[in-house]
Amino acid sequence: MSPRPRKVSDEDVFVAALRAMGRLGPHELTLAAIAEEAGVTAGALVQRFGSRRALLLALAARAAEGGDEMFTAIRARHASPLTALAAYVDGMSGLAATPEALARNLAYLQTDLTDPDLRACQVRQGRAVRRQLEAWLDEAVAAGEVVAGTNTRRLARLVEAMISGSMMTWACYQEGTARGWMRRHLVDLLAPYRPRRRS
Repeated sequence: MSPRPRKVSDEDVFVAALRAMGRLGPHELTLAAIAEEAGVTAGALVQRFGSRRALLLALAARAAEGGDEMFTAIRARHASPLTALAAYVDGMSGLAATPEALARNLAYLQTDLTDPDLRACQVRQGRAVRRQLEAWLDEAVAAGEVVAGTNTRRLARLVEAMISGSMMTWACYQEGTARGWMRRHLVDLLAPYRPRRRS
């Protein structure tokens, strides 16, 4: 007799977990809250993942391995590699949609950094992001959007650092939206690498 198919996929559970994390801080997030968001019982999640930590670890591993799909989707929507890069920065600004949202995300980051297994996922994800940023910058050089001879590996590291740093400074000053604040920093960072327009 074949087993009954699962009505809710792991991917559905991960999406539900992200929705719950958007509303609840780490100390408020429970398997019951995720289960309610996913439309299943907490017991079903225990059977499938074992514990809240195991579920979050599976979610982190999925994020670390699924970056290519996200970047491919972003690139497909934009003709220019630098426009795709700006769209990625805009997406990251969603982590700071409000100061409260950013505070919650930073609380989860603190957990990620103090748990060796979660941190390993963060490192894998970060390296994948940096490689993709470098690939887009290489494309931008080839397209004439960035000057030839630019060290795109170094510039990708700067963009990566700018994203986190800009988000944190916005949290301090809270002038306008995080999206606008981070976009201005991206423009300023890239300005010395852009070809000069002839008058």
